[in-house]
Amino acid sequence: MSEIMLRLRVNANRRGLEKEDGTPFFWLGDTAWELFHKLNREDAEWYLRMRAEQSFNVVQAVALAEFDCMTTGNVYGRKPLAIQPDGRIDPASPDTTGDYSYWDHVDYIVRTAAEVGIYVALLPTWGDKFNRMWGKGPEIFTPDNAYAYGKWLGSRYKNDANVVWVLGGDRPLHNRLHFEITNELARGLKEGDEGRHLMTFHPNGGVSSSLHVHQEPWLDFNMIQSSHSLGERTNYKLVQEDYAKLPAKPTLDSEPCYEDIPRGFDSNNGYFDEADVRKAAYYAVLAGGFGHTYGHHSVWFMYDETNGTDEFAGSGESFIMSWKDALGRPGAEQMRHLRSLFESRDMNGREPDQELIANPYTGSNYMTAARGPGYGIVYCPNGLPVEANLARVGAERLLASWYCPRTGASRPIGEIEGSGVRRFQPPSSGRGCDWLLCLDQA
Repeated sequence: MSEIMLRLRVNANRRGLEKEDGTPFFWLGDTAWELFHKLNREDAEWYLRMRAEQSFNVVQAVALAEFDCMTTGNVYGRKPLAIQPDGRIDPASPDTTGDYSYWDHVDYIVRTAAEVGIYVALLPTWGDKFNRMWGKGPEIFTPDNAYAYGKWLGSRYKNDANVVWVLGGDRPLHNRLHFEITNELARGLKEGDEGRHLMTFHPNGGVSSSLHVHQEPWLDFNMIQSSHSLGERTNYKLVQEDYAKLPAKPTLDSEPCYEDIPRGFDSNNGYFDEADVRKAAYYAVLAGGFGHTYGHHSVWFMYDETNGTDEFAGSGESFIMSWKDALGRPGAEQMRHLRSLFESRDMNGREPDQELIANPYTGSNYMTAARGPGYGIVYCPNGLPVEANLARVGAERLLASWYCPRTGASRPIGEIEGSGVRRFQPPSSGRGCDWLLCLDQA
């Protein structure tokens, strides 16, 4: 069903986003980097409608995508940029010729997303186009053509309320030239769209955008890439660090471990599953994130048997299913419960509060907690008991319950006094038996 899209803005306390009518906005994103590049119209529409039905309201996609976008073009054979007579590829010369250009296809997908209520976190380019490091490249950006490309792109999507600009693209800013290119791209976008859209930065793995550009006036909110490395998920640390920075800016984990990606990029280590992606999601939001982005390894790449790549060792090692099969994976289906839980309570007043937990664990059993006006929530990743400092909630009487992140169902515990320390035992325990203790003013 079509819905009228309202522009997004940073809210008054600068910890979250809201729609322009003041409605709080919980970002539930999906990672679809190759969406514009690899899918035809029919598959793109089917993908967007599927994700909308699963309660996703953002997709992250790249205009100048990483894998052969510049040389082989999209599924219709159209390339995003004109190739000059001397062989140069110039971002200041988008190719809009013909009946259905690359950019006409991007238009179609952006506007189809709006019809189903989805915002597009649109990366003008992947980072290998200004700092290759690895990947396809080529490095084609200068400060001048970055500004020109940004201004053209901003003007083209000025009237599309469902666009959020995302600079960066999985590469760090190593030198002055990288900063100049990024700032000029931001300046061009702002001039082109007359400042109508929010802007952020997608960093390389293991860091936040705050490492490079927190102080830049164009950065409206931070993005973290906690990434796909081995070991326990500790993305809450990056969120906590962002939350403590000044000036205050909203933050979220925009690339945690993907479901079904090899741990540490090596299939010998096994694959991240739904328990891992749930853990990353609840860790991040309760640590102070204003939302979260889910990802599946096959979906970001839009993988099927026709488009394997040596970079990821082929379908037998890295990609273990097609993108269409991956859309219904358990972790993806369960993300709706994340959004539902936090939208059911005051989002503007929510803040992280580890002091709500009287018996903090470490390592794989680490718990995160937050509270808002008249409520407190504690996430227990493995179902170990929680000792809660009930007075932190600030209510004389509390209704306690367990929320299941696998099903979205609540199990009432009962009404209790809102003071002292009380021990709560989750309904089940063990890996994959994560629970949320909810304490609400009676």
